[in-house]
Amino acid sequence: MGDVLAHETELLGLVREYLDFAEFEDTLKTFSKECKSKGKPLSKRAGGSFRDPASLIIQKELIAAFDSGDQKMFFDQWEEHIPGSIRDGDSLTQKLEFYLHIHFAIYLLKYSAGKPDKEELDKRISYFKTYLETKGAALSQTTEFLPYYALPFVPNPMVHPSFKELFQDSWTPELKLKLEKFLALIFKASNTPRLLTLCKENGRNNKEMVQQLQQQLVEAERRSMTYLKRYNKIQADYHNLIGVTAELVDSLEATVSGKMITPEYLQSVCVRLFSNQMRQSLAHSVDFTRPGTASTMLRASLVPMKLKDVPLLPSLDYEKLKKDLIFGSDRLKAFLLQALRWRLTTSYPGEQRETVLQAYISNDLLDCHSTNQRNVLQLLHSQSEAVRQYMARLVNAFASLAEGRHYLAQNTKVLRMLEERLKEENKDAITRENVLGALQKFSLRRPLQTAMIRDGLVFWLIDILKDPDCLSDYTLEYSVALLMNLCLRSAGKNMCAKVAGLVLKVLSDLLGHENHEIQPYVNGALYSILSIPSIREEARAMGMEDILRCFIKEGNAEMIRQIEFIIKQLNSEELLDAGLESDDDEDEDDEIMTNTGRTTGKLRKVPAAVQWSADEPLRRPVTPGGHRTSHPV
Repeated sequence: MGDVLAHETELLGLVREYLDFAEFEDTLKTFSKECKSKGKPLSKRAGGSFRDPASLIIQKELIAAFDSGDQKMFFDQWEEHIPGSIRDGDSLTQKLEFYLHIHFAIYLLKYSAGKPDKEELDKRISYFKTYLETKGAALSQTTEFLPYYALPFVPNPMVHPSFKELFQDSWTPELKLKLEKFLALIFKASNTPRLLTLCKENGRNNKEMVQQLQQQLVEAERRSMTYLKRYNKIQADYHNLIGVTAELVDSLEATVSGKMITPEYLQSVCVRLFSNQMRQSLAHSVDFTRPGTASTMLRASLVPMKLKDVPLLPSLDYEKLKKDLIFGSDRLKAFLLQALRWRLTTSYPGEQRETVLQAYISNDLLDCHSTNQRNVLQLLHSQSEAVRQYMARLVNAFASLAEGRHYLAQNTKVLRMLEERLKEENKDAITRENVLGALQKFSLRRPLQTAMIRDGLVFWLIDILKDPDCLSDYTLEYSVALLMNLCLRSAGKNMCAKVAGLVLKVLSDLLGHENHEIQPYVNGALYSILSIPSIREEARAMGMEDILRCFIKEGNAEMIRQIEFIIKQLNSEELLDAGLESDDDEDEDDEIMTNTGRTTGKLRKVPAAVQWSADEPLRRPVTPGGHRTSHPV
């Protein structure tokens, strides 16, 4: 009770101040009367009433300038007393300012007793034209204001049908009423009561605390994923070690019986124990016929490598960055996009790169969560080819990382914009290559596969692959890989069934293409679509088996084995196995999956019925970079 009494005067003053601000006149009188009758001290607000005399004078001067048509005085006062943040950031204020400029531009036409002074009229029209080319340019895409951009070029606006409304008697009084309401509101808001300020600050503090907690949660989840990956790696190594140990025990038992262990067998065991980085050098440079060689190499592989200290990169001012990306010159935009991409791609894999990516995501660098009409994503449709190219490169870099794909996939507009950009870029330029690369990486995620199939991307891919010699190696490889990923889905196969003859011709032609990097994806696509009975019938009718057997004679061992699987699928009479691929299945793992079922990160458990060997065509989504990492062609 003592604390309440100690601050009672201040609290009552806050209430009185707010009632005065909100113009609760009757309530304020009753409140003051009751405080007085109860002997409560009631402090007066410093500065008196909210109806500040200085503010009233400014309002009167602005209204007087409006009525008299004094353009210079009005806009001098307007720019001096209306905060720039409101003039530039509030859409309603921008619209009001636009109409005020129209009012002063046509003032002489409406209110001159005789013929208006031509020099003064030209001066006003020129002032309005300058406004349209500078600050007013932001509203040029708004349908409401578009006709008025022709006003400075019309000889006699009074008789033009587009401007008929401006010269009606009711137009100026209505605009004046809007101006009066705006001025009353803006000057009252500049004298914010302390109670409202406290409320806003409390809300802001709560928001900042929530953001901090969310950031901490993201960091905790990132660490959790890192530890989970380490655990999976240790578990895999443990299982491998148990298997090798069991084989060595069998070998020791065999030696008791007098059976010899060959150097080749010893080499195969050691290769399984060594890390991937050491296997190639091990196979070529180690002599396993010399005693002690294998054990020495194994012990050396356990010596921990000295890790180089990798410093964290300095933080950036993301608000300023995004502002420059939206409003800066095309040259500045291109340089910033390039620098942001380099910051991500040249960072050290691990903590440094994860920190850079998390900073980009937490600050919504690409405005994936923004509802503003002008945002960073719109740079994909920039008039500048350089800006479009560097924006596409940055999006492709994001899509190369699992967390980046997850961030981009949260906004469905990103996929639509990339598809539009892909189809609008007529030539095989770097922009189209990077957009295609991003979409191909998007196809690792099932919801995005579904959307791309629904948007008809299968037909677009088939169309450009009809003439592969006109495509760059990158475009060809990523186009075929994307087509294969989409054909793994039943919806994608059904799309292919609509143009079965064309799809089969395109894929059979690609089997003989000189770029051997595309062979696994062509084989995977063929194997997948041949599970559809109608496509099998079309393939038999065109003699697909004879075409495939021609490539068996010329291909390498891996190619031959995969084609044999395709021929077996071609001659199968089974219906589509719903158990093999279901559109109701869980989402594909975010990490890049290879044709052996291995991932670069989390391992998604594959049902026993769906597992495959390296000899079979690809039957899970891959991306060219991830596929080559584990299995160079």
